[in-house]
Amino acid sequence: MEYSIQKLSQMAGVSSRTLRYYDEIGLLKPAGINSSGYRVYGKYELDRLQQILFYRELGLSLDGIREIVAAPDFDGNKALKEHQARLLEKRQRLDLLIANVEKTIAASEGRIAMQDNEKFEGFKQKMIDDNEKKYGQEARAKYGDEKVDLANRKIKGMSKEQYAELESLSNSLNDTLKAALAEGDPGGELGQKAARLHRQWLSYFWDDYSPEAHAGLARMYVADERFSEYYDQIQAGAAEFLRDAILIYTGMKK
Repeated sequence: MEYSIQKLSQMAGVSSRTLRYYDEIGLLKPAGINSSGYRVYGKYELDRLQQILFYRELGLSLDGIREIVAAPDFDGNKALKEHQARLLEKRQRLDLLIANVEKTIAASEGRIAMQDNEKFEGFKQKMIDDNEKKYGQEARAKYGDEKVDLANRKIKGMSKEQYAELESLSNSLNDTLKAALAEGDPGGELGQKAARLHRQWLSYFWDDYSPEAHAGLARMYVADERFSEYYDQIQAGAAEFLRDAILIYTGMKK
């Protein structure tokens, strides 16, 4: 069966303009052009659009999606199974947060008793899931599954007090980094305070510390834009400044 761009747009819930743009960038080409000069789409294009929308839902960029679906070894059925697994993980996280809210409401109404640590289970799981989504692949490749899994277990095992301390420490690190950027010297007092706070922050995730590993993480902040964008939200160049401060702090500055 063939679909016009208007019919496909209505069925998929995307605009005709979006479909034209996907055509322009080579992400989703129509099956052909009919005698009236309009784009027409078939089953292959329909399935491809579904894949694209799945990947968009998972937060991938259009460039990233195009690279995936255009790969010679792209397996649509395998991709669907991966989508299913990720969506189930997302549902599990949402279910946990919903259950957490429901228990909190019940506790506030006096219907149940809720332990303090229970109030943070959903948030800790969300932290783990977000970290895995953004940085998991690179972190596992660099440090290994065992170290990353251990870090995740440490997050899940945090007490209410530890969770609050971590939040406070993260805020203090960001504030100090912002002030150090204004000072302009990664080797200065504020720059080195930021590096020291960063080491304290690492202690919530790492069981052991080495200057080499700390310096390696700092270099990765700059080498991978997904890492750098977190600190660059504070100010452009913040990730590079923090890297330099950490390299000085660890004695790894060459």
